[in-house]
Amino acid sequence: MRELLRTTDPTVIAFATALLRGEGIDCFPLDHNMSVLEGSIGVLPRRLMVRRDDFDEAVTVLEDNGIDRGV
Repeated sequence: MRELLRTTDPTVIAFATALLRGEGIDCFPLDHNMSVLEGSIGVLPRRLMVRRDDFDEAVTVLEDNGIDRGV
């Protein structure tokens, strides 16, 4: 797995996940339960991971849709 996206905005993770899955790219969100530790204030970034083989295609999908990877 390789980190594709890092953001504090959960809507960006949801949008990117939908785009990637629509293209047939498996992805896995990490740190989505961190809000329990931070008190739901949204300061800890969440990450979206993809397989190494899918990374280049996934970057292209995000760039084509104007999503800043934040990495």
